[in-house]
Amino acid sequence: MTIIQITEKEKARLLILALIMFACLGLLAFAVWFIQLGQGNLYRASQEQQSVRRVRLPAVRGKIVDRNGICMADNQPDYGVCVYLEELRRSDKKRQTAGKTWDLIQQLSQALKIEPQVTLKQINAHLYNRKPLPMVVWRHIDNTTMARFAEIGMHFPAADLTYDSRRIYPYGSQAAHIIGYVGTAEAGEADEEDEQYHYYLPDMEGKTGLEKNYNKWLAGSAGGRLVQIDVSGYKHDETCIREPVPGGDLRLGLDLRLQRIAEQAIADTCGAAVVIDPNNGDILAMANSPGFNLNLFCSGISVGSWQALIEDERKPLFNRAVSGLYPPGSTFKTLVAIAALVQGKTAPDATFVCNGSFELGGQVFSCHGGEAHGRVDLVKALEVSCNVFFCNLGLQCGYDAIYHMALAAGFGQKTGLDLDGESAGLLPSKAWKRQARGETWRDGDTCNISIGQGALLVTPLQMAVFTAAIANGGRLFRPRLVIGRRPHDQVEFEPIPPVLERDLHWPALHLSAVKEGMRRVICEPSGTGHLAGLPDVVMAGKTGTAEFGRKGSGRQHGWMILFAPYDNPKYAVAMVVDESVSGGATVGPRLKQMMAEIFAVSGAEG
Repeated sequence: MTIIQITEKEKARLLILALIMFACLGLLAFAVWFIQLGQGNLYRASQEQQSVRRVRLPAVRGKIVDRNGICMADNQPDYGVCVYLEELRRSDKKRQTAGKTWDLIQQLSQALKIEPQVTLKQINAHLYNRKPLPMVVWRHIDNTTMARFAEIGMHFPAADLTYDSRRIYPYGSQAAHIIGYVGTAEAGEADEEDEQYHYYLPDMEGKTGLEKNYNKWLAGSAGGRLVQIDVSGYKHDETCIREPVPGGDLRLGLDLRLQRIAEQAIADTCGAAVVIDPNNGDILAMANSPGFNLNLFCSGISVGSWQALIEDERKPLFNRAVSGLYPPGSTFKTLVAIAALVQGKTAPDATFVCNGSFELGGQVFSCHGGEAHGRVDLVKALEVSCNVFFCNLGLQCGYDAIYHMALAAGFGQKTGLDLDGESAGLLPSKAWKRQARGETWRDGDTCNISIGQGALLVTPLQMAVFTAAIANGGRLFRPRLVIGRRPHDQVEFEPIPPVLERDLHWPALHLSAVKEGMRRVICEPSGTGHLAGLPDVVMAGKTGTAEFGRKGSGRQHGWMILFAPYDNPKYAVAMVVDESVSGGATVGPRLKQMMAEIFAVSGAEG
């Protein structure tokens, strides 16, 4: 046997090698300890983060009630049937899971006696995009289907009932243009918490009306839950949940009883009616005809229903009361009278002679039917709506005085109503005519404006606000729909005070002359609005027949404004009916019907 001799030099090398090996092993052991213990929490959190999905939970939307607490926009339970895919997976093969899910849906379809609402393609899409979430295969099921599922549900452990909140409108088409409707919010919109969700279950978002303008208040705050998934991407467990915060409620100045009456008054035609409380600007009713049923939008409007609405020549989606632009006709004579009196350009007892027409530079302004009213003062001119008197008065007053009074009274500008789509109207000025038409202002323009014609355009809402100012002595209130807000955790509504835009400081003596003329319009047999009169309520108003379209076409809108009762006004009203015979003949009887029901005449005093 040969003995190998190891030199001292070689021993040193082996020792160094051993030290290096032990150092490497020590370093490896330290690394293992550092990863598993020192940094264990970090890696554990990272692993958990990769296996957790954040799901957004929408909040229940707040209610909208009228001034008496009657609910006009509410929520109701909306049930469906869902399938839990993690219960159906088979060896993690997507095609097999999709097939098994489809088989289960077919079995449920037969048992529940309803047709499937999903396809195999949609199942595959759900497996690809939303695997950890249950798949809703039937939505908006009725009570009969729920009862059947209660009987057979135990035989289908992978299926269950699902619950959601559905927006409903108990009164359908009433106040539809005011309330507005909702639709599904776009996924990815930022929440207040600015959280990023893996799965976005959207809220209902206001698309029109108050639903849109107060969407943030009504919508509340979304909640969320954390869903833990396994290595295959299926739901494993739910780790925690943050409940959504319900939205707040709105209380309107609207009176549903008055709203129903106003809508019935114009139901068979195209037009609008606005009823305002002259003491604070509350909109008590705002009717548009034709209207539409808000419940068409609750579950997503069908293509056919949407096409029918937008193709209807009567424009049922159009809010005529707020957005409709009309020449005001003779209703504007009330403002001309006030402007002339306040500026000292005339007196209540000043007169002009009416021979049936007024001629100015070849242009003829005739009274209705060419009737000659003889010598008339301001009160009588309002009563019989004498064009000749107001052409003379307009020229005597001058357009600048009329323009500035109209501007102060809110014409040519938005009222500030909390609805989208409000029109400002058009109050033409001398500068506007030079810019828009390249012409100077003429006396004929002043005459046209003085009888509510020409380029002048107003909205029914503006006319109602102006009528309210006449009724209350010259105070111009901002019209308001919402008079109170209530957070979800409170019982009482927080009141929203009225806003007085300006006091016009109309002298009582001058205003009383205009109001007396308006009283005679309705209360005297010769008044143009006598068909609106009620035997037990004294009302004051002004009719108007406004021509539009090509001159001589004979097309005209019918107007009437009024306030009542005369001595203690509670209501200021403006109504317009498209394509009318005249304001007195067409609108007068409708207002009589409307005001009779509002006052319940048998017990009314005026």
